[in-house]
Amino acid sequence: SIIDGIEQGRLCSTNLRKSILYTLCSKVPQFAPTLAMVFGVPEALTIAQVLLIDIGTDIWTAIAFAFQPAESKLMARAPRHPRLVKLADWGVGVYSYCYIGMLQTFFCWAMYFHVPGLLQVWADQGTGPYDANGQYVVLQGKSVYYWTLVIGQIAAAVSATTERQSLLTYCFPNTLLNLAFAFEVALGLVSLCGEFMHGAFSTTYIPWELVVRPLIALVAIVLIDEARKLVFRRLEEQNRCGWCLGAGGAAIEEDDWSGSGSSDDENDSHEDGETGKLISLC
Repeated sequence: SIIDGIEQGRLCSTNLRKSILYTLCSKVPQFAPTLAMVFGVPEALTIAQVLLIDIGTDIWTAIAFAFQPAESKLMARAPRHPRLVKLADWGVGVYSYCYIGMLQTFFCWAMYFHVPGLLQVWADQGTGPYDANGQYVVLQGKSVYYWTLVIGQIAAAVSATTERQSLLTYCFPNTLLNLAFAFEVALGLVSLCGEFMHGAFSTTYIPWELVVRPLIALVAIVLIDEARKLVFRRLEEQNRCGWCLGAGGAAIEEDDWSGSGSSDDENDSHEDGETGKLISLC
Protein backbone atom coordinates (compact mmCIF):
# COMPACT_ATOMS: atom_id res chain seq x y z
CA SER A 1 0.00 0.00 0.00
CA ILE A 2 0.96 3.68 -0.20
CA ILE A 3 1.45 3.90 3.56
CA ASP A 4 3.71 0.84 3.58
CA GLY A 5 5.77 2.39 0.79
CA ILE A 6 6.07 5.66 2.69
CA GLU A 7 7.13 3.76 5.81
CA GLN A 8 9.83 1.88 3.90
CA GLY A 9 11.09 5.14 2.41
CA ARG A 10 11.30 6.73 5.83
CA LEU A 11 13.03 3.66 7.24
CA CYS A 12 15.64 3.67 4.46
CA SER A 13 16.47 7.35 4.91
CA THR A 14 16.55 7.01 8.71
CA ASN A 15 18.88 4.00 8.60
CA LEU A 16 21.16 5.75 6.09
CA ARG A 17 21.33 8.73 8.44
CA LYS A 18 22.17 6.46 11.38
CA SER A 19 24.95 4.83 9.35
CA ILE A 20 26.40 8.26 8.52
CA LEU A 21 26.17 9.35 12.16
CA TYR A 22 28.05 6.26 13.28
CA THR A 23 30.73 6.44 10.60
CA LEU A 24 31.63 10.08 11.30
CA CYS A 25 31.91 9.71 15.09
CA SER A 26 35.40 8.20 15.05
CA LYS A 27 36.97 10.98 13.00
CA VAL A 28 37.53 13.31 15.98
CA PRO A 29 39.41 10.76 18.17
CA GLN A 30 41.34 9.62 15.09
CA PHE A 31 42.53 13.15 14.35
CA ALA A 32 43.19 14.20 17.96
CA PRO A 33 46.50 12.24 18.40
CA THR A 34 48.02 13.95 15.33
CA LEU A 35 47.10 17.35 16.72
CA ALA A 36 48.41 16.41 20.18
CA MET A 37 51.84 15.53 18.77
CA VAL A 38 52.25 19.22 17.88
CA PHE A 39 52.28 19.85 21.64
CA GLY A 40 54.80 17.10 22.33
CA VAL A 41 52.40 14.30 23.33
CA PRO A 42 53.71 10.83 22.39
CA GLU A 43 51.98 9.26 19.40
CA ALA A 44 48.70 7.68 20.54
CA LEU A 45 47.32 6.23 17.30
CA THR A 46 49.04 5.16 14.09
CA ILE A 47 47.74 5.36 10.53
CA ALA A 48 47.68 1.55 10.40
CA GLN A 49 45.43 1.47 13.47
CA VAL A 50 43.10 4.05 11.90
CA LEU A 51 42.81 1.87 8.80
CA LEU A 52 42.23 -1.20 10.96
CA ILE A 53 39.25 0.57 12.55
CA ASP A 54 37.84 2.15 9.39
CA ILE A 55 38.27 -0.81 7.04
CA GLY A 56 38.49 -3.71 9.45
CA THR A 57 35.45 -3.05 11.63
CA ASP A 58 33.54 0.20 10.99
CA ILE A 59 32.60 -0.63 7.42
CA TRP A 60 30.72 -3.79 8.43
CA THR A 61 28.87 -2.09 11.27
CA ALA A 62 27.88 0.78 8.98
CA ILE A 63 26.48 -1.68 6.42
CA ALA A 64 24.57 -3.55 9.14
CA PHE A 65 22.55 -0.39 9.87
CA ALA A 66 20.73 -1.00 6.56
CA PHE A 67 18.87 -3.85 8.27
CA GLN A 68 17.82 -1.85 11.33
CA PRO A 69 14.09 -2.28 12.17
CA ALA A 70 11.91 0.81 12.48
CA GLU A 71 11.46 2.69 15.74
CA SER A 72 8.01 2.61 17.29
CA LYS A 73 7.07 6.20 16.35
CA LEU A 74 8.63 6.34 12.90
CA MET A 75 5.31 7.15 11.19
CA ALA A 76 4.05 9.42 13.95
CA ARG A 77 6.61 12.14 13.30
CA ALA A 78 6.37 14.91 10.73
CA PRO A 79 8.14 14.03 7.46
CA ARG A 80 11.50 15.38 6.40
CA HIS A 81 11.11 17.97 3.65
CA PRO A 82 13.13 16.66 0.67
CA ARG A 83 14.24 20.14 -0.43
CA LEU A 84 14.60 22.10 2.80
CA VAL A 85 15.89 19.43 5.19
CA LYS A 86 18.88 17.45 3.92
CA LEU A 87 19.67 13.91 4.96
CA ALA A 88 23.11 14.93 6.24
CA ASP A 89 22.43 18.35 7.79
CA TRP A 90 24.04 20.37 10.56
CA GLY A 91 22.56 17.97 13.13
CA VAL A 92 24.71 15.14 11.79
CA GLY A 93 27.87 17.20 12.26
CA VAL A 94 26.89 18.32 15.75
CA TYR A 95 26.01 14.78 16.83
CA SER A 96 29.07 13.08 15.33
CA TYR A 97 31.81 15.67 15.81
CA CYS A 98 30.73 17.81 18.77
CA TYR A 99 28.88 15.23 20.86
CA ILE A 100 29.71 11.52 20.47
CA GLY A 101 33.08 12.22 18.87
CA MET A 102 34.09 14.46 21.77
CA LEU A 103 32.97 11.87 24.32
CA GLN A 104 35.02 9.22 22.55
CA THR A 105 38.05 11.50 22.44
CA PHE A 106 37.77 12.27 26.16
CA PHE A 107 37.67 8.61 27.15
CA CYS A 108 40.46 7.65 24.72
CA TRP A 109 42.79 10.23 26.27
CA ALA A 110 41.69 9.35 29.80
CA MET A 111 42.56 5.67 29.26
CA TYR A 112 45.75 6.57 27.38
CA PHE A 113 47.18 8.70 30.18
CA HIS A 114 46.31 6.02 32.76
CA VAL A 115 48.91 3.70 31.22
CA PRO A 116 51.59 3.28 33.91
CA GLY A 117 54.70 5.34 33.22
CA LEU A 118 53.32 7.19 30.21
CA LEU A 119 53.24 10.62 31.82
CA GLN A 120 56.86 10.19 32.90
CA VAL A 121 57.89 9.20 29.36
CA TRP A 122 56.08 12.27 28.03
CA ALA A 123 57.86 14.52 30.50
CA ASP A 124 61.30 13.03 29.91
CA GLN A 125 61.32 12.05 26.23
CA GLY A 126 58.40 13.86 24.57
CA THR A 127 57.72 12.53 21.07
CA GLY A 128 61.00 10.59 20.98
CA PRO A 129 63.40 9.10 20.25
CA TYR A 130 62.69 6.71 23.14
CA ASP A 131 64.82 4.30 25.10
CA ALA A 132 63.74 0.66 25.33
CA ASN A 133 61.42 1.24 28.29
CA GLY A 134 59.93 4.36 26.70
CA GLN A 135 59.19 2.48 23.47
CA TYR A 136 57.35 -0.23 25.38
CA VAL A 137 55.31 2.25 27.43
CA VAL A 138 54.33 4.26 24.34
CA LEU A 139 53.42 1.03 22.53
CA GLN A 140 51.13 0.14 25.41
CA GLY A 141 49.63 3.62 25.23
CA LYS A 142 48.88 3.20 21.51
CA SER A 143 47.27 -0.16 22.19
CA VAL A 144 45.07 1.26 24.95
CA TYR A 145 44.01 4.26 22.82
CA TYR A 146 43.17 1.97 19.90
CA TRP A 147 41.21 -0.46 22.07
CA THR A 148 39.30 2.36 23.78
CA LEU A 149 38.34 3.77 20.38
CA VAL A 150 37.06 0.33 19.30
CA ILE A 151 34.89 0.22 22.43
CA GLY A 152 33.87 3.84 21.83
CA GLN A 153 32.71 2.99 18.32
CA ILE A 154 30.58 0.17 19.69
CA ALA A 155 29.07 2.70 22.10
CA ALA A 156 28.43 5.06 19.17
CA ALA A 157 26.72 2.30 17.20
CA VAL A 158 24.57 1.29 20.16
CA SER A 159 23.57 4.92 20.70
CA ALA A 160 22.82 5.46 17.00
CA THR A 161 20.48 2.46 16.76
CA THR A 162 17.63 4.78 17.79
CA GLU A 163 17.13 8.53 17.42
CA ARG A 164 14.52 8.88 20.17
CA GLN A 165 13.30 5.49 21.39
CA SER A 166 14.93 4.13 24.54
CA LEU A 167 17.13 1.06 24.20
CA LEU A 168 15.17 -0.44 27.11
CA THR A 169 12.14 -0.81 24.82
CA TYR A 170 13.92 -1.11 21.45
CA CYS A 171 16.59 -3.59 22.64
CA PHE A 172 18.90 -5.16 20.00
CA PRO A 173 16.71 -6.60 17.21
CA ASN A 174 19.31 -6.33 14.42
CA THR A 175 21.17 -9.65 14.34
CA LEU A 176 23.69 -8.45 11.75
CA LEU A 177 24.54 -5.42 13.85
CA ASN A 178 25.02 -7.63 16.91
CA LEU A 179 27.37 -9.84 14.91
CA ALA A 180 29.26 -6.72 13.80
CA PHE A 181 29.72 -5.78 17.47
CA ALA A 182 31.11 -9.24 18.21
CA PHE A 183 33.45 -8.98 15.23
CA GLU A 184 34.73 -5.57 16.40
CA VAL A 185 35.53 -6.96 19.84
CA ALA A 186 37.13 -10.10 18.41
CA LEU A 187 39.35 -8.22 15.95
CA GLY A 188 40.34 -5.73 18.64
CA LEU A 189 41.38 -8.50 21.03
CA VAL A 190 43.24 -10.35 18.28
CA SER A 191 45.12 -7.12 17.52
CA LEU A 192 46.20 -6.91 21.15
CA CYS A 193 46.92 -10.58 21.79
CA GLY A 194 48.07 -11.87 18.40
CA GLU A 195 51.80 -11.48 17.91
CA PHE A 196 51.35 -11.58 14.13
CA MET A 197 49.40 -8.29 14.42
CA HIS A 198 51.82 -6.44 16.69
CA GLY A 199 54.42 -5.41 14.15
CA ALA A 200 52.06 -4.20 11.44
CA PHE A 201 49.65 -2.32 13.70
CA SER A 202 51.93 -1.12 16.54
CA THR A 203 50.02 -2.99 19.24
CA THR A 204 51.16 -5.13 22.13
CA TYR A 205 49.89 -7.12 25.09
CA ILE A 206 48.27 -4.98 27.76
CA PRO A 207 47.19 -6.01 31.29
CA TRP A 208 43.60 -7.18 31.63
CA GLU A 209 42.91 -4.18 33.83
CA LEU A 210 43.61 -1.92 30.85
CA VAL A 211 41.47 -4.16 28.62
CA VAL A 212 38.43 -3.98 30.93
CA ARG A 213 38.70 -0.33 31.97
CA PRO A 214 37.53 1.11 28.60
CA LEU A 215 34.16 -0.55 29.21
CA ILE A 216 33.53 2.52 31.37
CA ALA A 217 33.43 4.51 28.12
CA LEU A 218 30.85 2.14 26.64
CA VAL A 219 28.52 2.41 29.63
CA ALA A 220 28.99 6.17 30.05
CA ILE A 221 28.39 7.09 26.38
CA VAL A 222 25.27 4.90 26.15
CA LEU A 223 23.83 6.30 29.40
CA ILE A 224 24.53 9.90 28.37
CA ASP A 225 22.79 9.33 25.06
CA GLU A 226 19.86 7.67 26.79
CA ALA A 227 19.49 10.86 28.83
CA ARG A 228 19.55 12.90 25.58
CA LYS A 229 16.84 10.72 24.07
CA LEU A 230 14.71 11.11 27.19
CA VAL A 231 14.95 14.90 26.97
CA PHE A 232 14.06 14.86 23.27
CA ARG A 233 11.07 12.59 23.90
CA ARG A 234 9.80 15.02 26.53
CA LEU A 235 10.25 17.94 24.13
CA GLU A 236 8.53 15.99 21.39
CA GLU A 237 5.52 15.34 23.61
CA GLN A 238 5.25 19.10 24.13
CA ASN A 239 5.61 19.82 20.37
CA ARG A 240 8.82 21.73 21.09
CA CYS A 241 11.21 19.51 19.16
CA GLY A 242 11.16 20.96 15.64
CA TRP A 243 14.90 21.76 15.86
CA CYS A 244 15.91 18.36 17.24
CA LEU A 245 17.88 15.68 15.44
CA GLY A 246 15.82 14.05 12.74
CA ALA A 247 12.75 16.26 13.25
CA GLY A 248 13.43 18.96 10.69
CA GLY A 249 10.11 18.41 8.96
CA ALA A 250 8.16 19.27 12.09
CA ALA A 251 9.01 22.95 11.83
CA ILE A 252 8.05 23.39 8.17
CA GLU A 253 4.83 25.09 7.25
CA GLU A 254 2.34 23.28 5.03
CA ASP A 255 2.71 25.91 2.27
CA ASP A 256 6.40 25.01 1.90
CA TRP A 257 5.45 21.60 0.53
CA SER A 258 4.21 23.16 -2.68
CA GLY A 259 7.76 24.28 -3.57
CA SER A 260 8.82 27.60 -5.05
CA GLY A 261 8.62 26.77 -8.75
CA SER A 262 7.46 29.07 -11.53
CA SER A 263 3.90 29.30 -12.84
CA ASP A 264 4.79 26.77 -15.57
CA ASP A 265 5.27 24.18 -12.82
CA GLU A 266 2.08 25.08 -10.97
CA ASN A 267 0.43 21.70 -11.47
CA ASP A 268 3.52 19.79 -10.34
CA SER A 269 3.85 22.05 -7.33
CA HIS A 270 0.22 21.45 -6.42
CA GLU A 271 0.85 17.72 -6.67
CA ASP A 272 3.84 18.03 -4.34
CA GLY A 273 1.70 19.89 -1.85
CA GLU A 274 -1.02 17.24 -1.92
CA THR A 275 1.61 14.52 -1.50
CA GLY A 276 3.07 16.36 1.47
CA LYS A 277 -0.37 16.53 3.10
CA LEU A 278 -0.86 12.81 2.54
CA ILE A 279 2.51 12.01 4.09
CA SER A 280 1.76 14.25 7.07
CA LEU A 281 -1.39 12.26 7.74
CA CYS A 282 0.67 9.07 7.79
